Amino acid sequence: MIFRRKAKNEDPETTEQDAAPEEPAVGPFDSTEVDPEVLEAEDRIDLGALVVTGMPGMELRLQVDEQSGQVQAVLLVLDDSALELRAFAAPKTSGIWSEVRREIAAEASRMGGTATESEGSFGTELVLVVPVEDPEGQIFSQTSRVLGVDGPRWLLRATVLGRAAVEPDAASTMEQALRNVIVVRGSEPMAVRESLPLRLPPGAQPADEEQA
Repeated sequence: MIFRRKAKNEDPETTEQDAAPEEPAVGPFDSTEVDPEVLEAEDRIDLGALVVTGMPGMELRLQVDEQSGQVQAVLLVLDDSALELRAFAAPKTSGIWSEVRREIAAEASRMGGTATESEGSFGTELVLVVPVEDPEGQIFSQTSRVLGVDGPRWLLRATVLGRAAVEPDAASTMEQALRNVIVVRGSEPMAVRESLPLRLPPGAQPADEEQA
């Protein structure tokens, strides 16, 4: 895969022999940062505003609104861990993750849970512990990690669920899946925080109720 991201303070006079080895760029990426052939690679899955990379054993699920038929979120599932992806429009001049993060924390508190900020591979993230009711009516605490990445005119929000939310060895695969994401913002004007449009991949079929 070929990623091109111009190094800062690059000296045009530097010879190839003098140049230090270029470190691989770390995603998530904006679509303008990658070569077109990367977007069209066989292991890439085009979901509209998000292009994800297929990984061995990982299952792709899409959350679709039953009434509108619109895809609302992408869910990458591996064993007993999952990564939920949502992308939103953001201003040109500043990111919105710090503001969104405060709102998520306030909502967790309203639900009777807790929200703790910590520093991770993608910057400041939230660790949420909230009460959840299972189908049998039992209440238990669910832990999740919410990560935010501010890009050029977009915010990518990723929620790590399941074992990966509490065990570092399981989290590494989910974090790698997040690093491989490409966001296709497009040039059309959108309201801040409006969801970037997602779509079903070619040939996708909705699961029946039991499978869902």
